[in-house]
Amino acid sequence: MEVLLAFLSAGPESRFPLNPVCFPQKPAGAKVVAAIQTKSIRRREDHRLLTGQGNYAADAAPPGMAVAIFLRSPYAHARIKQIDAEPARGLPGVLAVYTASDLTDVAPIPGGIGFPRPDGGPAPKTDRSLLARDRVRFVGEPVALVIAESRAAGLEAAEAILVDYAALPLVTEPVAAMKPGAPAVWDDVPDNIGFLWKRGDAEGAEAALAGSAHVTTLDFSVSRVTANSMEPRGAWACIAPDGRIELHASHQSPFALRNGIANGNFQIPPTDIRVLPGDVGGSFGMKSGVHLEPVLVAWAARRLNRPVRWIADRTEGFLTDEQAREMRVSASLGLDADGRFTALKLRWDVNLGAYVSGRSGWGVGNIGGIAGVYMIPFIAAQVCGVLTHTVPTAAYRGAGRPEATYAIERLIDVAARELGVSPYELRRRNLIPPEAMPYKTALTFTYDCGEFEGNMQEASTLSDLDSFEQRRAEAAKQGKLRGIGLCNCIEVAGGPFLRPAKDLATLRLAEDGTLVLRSGSMSVGQGLETTFSQLVADRFGVRPDQVRWEGGDTDLLPSGKGNGGSGALCIGGSAVTLAVDKVIEKARRIAAELLEAAVVDVDIAEGRFTIAGTDRSVDLATVARAAYDPAHIPPGEEGGLVESGEFTPTAVTFPNGTHVCEVEIDPETGVTEIVRYSAVEELGRVLNPMIVAGQIHGGVVQGVGQALGEVIIHDPESGQMLTASFMDYQMPRAAEYPDFRLATREVPTAVNPLGAKGVGEAGTVGALGAAMNAINDALAPLGIRHFDMPATPAGIWAAIQAAKG
Repeated sequence: MEVLLAFLSAGPESRFPLNPVCFPQKPAGAKVVAAIQTKSIRRREDHRLLTGQGNYAADAAPPGMAVAIFLRSPYAHARIKQIDAEPARGLPGVLAVYTASDLTDVAPIPGGIGFPRPDGGPAPKTDRSLLARDRVRFVGEPVALVIAESRAAGLEAAEAILVDYAALPLVTEPVAAMKPGAPAVWDDVPDNIGFLWKRGDAEGAEAALAGSAHVTTLDFSVSRVTANSMEPRGAWACIAPDGRIELHASHQSPFALRNGIANGNFQIPPTDIRVLPGDVGGSFGMKSGVHLEPVLVAWAARRLNRPVRWIADRTEGFLTDEQAREMRVSASLGLDADGRFTALKLRWDVNLGAYVSGRSGWGVGNIGGIAGVYMIPFIAAQVCGVLTHTVPTAAYRGAGRPEATYAIERLIDVAARELGVSPYELRRRNLIPPEAMPYKTALTFTYDCGEFEGNMQEASTLSDLDSFEQRRAEAAKQGKLRGIGLCNCIEVAGGPFLRPAKDLATLRLAEDGTLVLRSGSMSVGQGLETTFSQLVADRFGVRPDQVRWEGGDTDLLPSGKGNGGSGALCIGGSAVTLAVDKVIEKARRIAAELLEAAVVDVDIAEGRFTIAGTDRSVDLATVARAAYDPAHIPPGEEGGLVESGEFTPTAVTFPNGTHVCEVEIDPETGVTEIVRYSAVEELGRVLNPMIVAGQIHGGVVQGVGQALGEVIIHDPESGQMLTASFMDYQMPRAAEYPDFRLATREVPTAVNPLGAKGVGEAGTVGALGAAMNAINDALAPLGIRHFDMPATPAGIWAAIQAAKG
């Protein structure tokens, strides 16, 4: 979907209008590259990807490729009494059948996380066996691995394996899991609490709430969803001629995968593994970290000395992909007599699934977003991670950011209705003013810059907010309930917040004039091949097709950030910029020698180095060839024009914006229609508005899709997933969405040389709150104070009938 949406958004700019409002001033100390041009360039990778020329994990067909099939548990909680694999081993086409007892030379996926439990002790170290040994803890947990000549032979063998299970009591919902007497997921964690994280001034918040003129309290839920990337998870591995493991995995962070497997599973030097993701058809955070299937594929390839591949089918993906978002929220917002916010208190009870690991911190790392863009003197927050008999949860586009924004924005809407104040005015009254920057919130974040009222003003104009009541009245005449929802969103990008990631890039000017770019940032469908090539081409004044992108191979660079956290441009692009600067400086020196001119008199434009004020010039190829001439190589330096750039930001960035969603509900059927959607995003410098539009479109659809219908449901008695196919899991469809009205504004950040803030998660962060506020606004005249997601027709219809009494 991500690739397709971005391709569709590459039509005429009039189809997806952007309205940049540029702020000429920049924060003190900002160093913004002057040569950057804002241009909409079609994604260069799309023709290859959309005409079947991509190179995905399922595409390669080396000789002798074997197929891996996993036998997975049908029980959410059971003791494994016995596994008999002998009937499967003798079947035709079966190469091997492995169970946990065979995995003597590979370690489990490490468990635990650096957060305390309620008693102050460490979080439980729930190491995850690659194949379940004596107990299964969620439906889909693997118990055996079959390696076969074909998929058909592997499936037949998996069905022949005999597993004797003894079913055990189970719990799938986090609040139920914390009740006394609930079934324990792990025997040594009887209360099922994996961790309890606390931050903020709890005493100050309680006192401020007690002294507030009004307190709005709300208990609500965020539903569980799954990523459903266009390309399912998959990997294949072989042993290279040099004896190293070569792993081709659909993954967003190849260096992290390599290091995790080498250090955590095989205990070998990371350089003994080469990871080559190739093309990746969407990731959204779900394809990060170490998953057991690529580990076992690599292990089996080494054991059998032949290529082995595993590709998930859709049902397998539903059952085993790490899921996201599920939590129960309890929150209180205090206001004084003038409608100014006094305090915010919030608790999230987060469903971690069956294991606690480093991947379980998604509910903590970005919770600072609950402060929103508002001046709130006191904030106290708790995140309780709860173990259940479900597939583990982890990062998914936004990774706690959409949930945090939804929490504060939903509270504000409820408070506005209780006070009889317009939601727009209550937000505006409490905004952090630009002159307060940098602004330290009362929780974790410090915003470096932002101009939030401008976002609201432009979103109001873009959405025709002033005339909404007329549209509501017209809808009422047609028997429809019309509602509008605002959402001011802000997110942290380029993190983690306390330790911003670094990235590395190299640039080589080849002897034919081609610019060869290698980046540690990973393209997973979001258009980096185009964006980074554009960044290089603009600096040299050449066409983007003169830049050759190389990425996603751990042999090309010493390290790399990969993908995630909306950090590709602000971190990866900055590393590219530093590499470009070095190549230009070195090439300018050589060009000056060739032109017999002073270095300061030589400029670069249109792919040529020219003496300023003259027509004397040399092209890039001539300079590149001269770089190998000993006459132009300074003592102690190597020939050629290749340079590296490494960038670590001094701080994270904070993209922000305002979304406005408008819906109509048919009370007779419960069907909700998105009739208008407007968004203003303040992203710092924008390089390619077309790609920005594609990213916002995809993000908005993922956020609204969750609000309207996406949800993972487990049967509380059996633990079976009831929405494990597209027949039951409601994916958003293009026909359900209107044309999006988008605008961008620029308040450049000073923490990176591009002045960019990031866009990858911006659409999702604002969409969830805007959509749910719109739905609740449509239902409010019926006396419905709050309706929980998802807004399915059945759920909406039932709520309306209950309200009618």
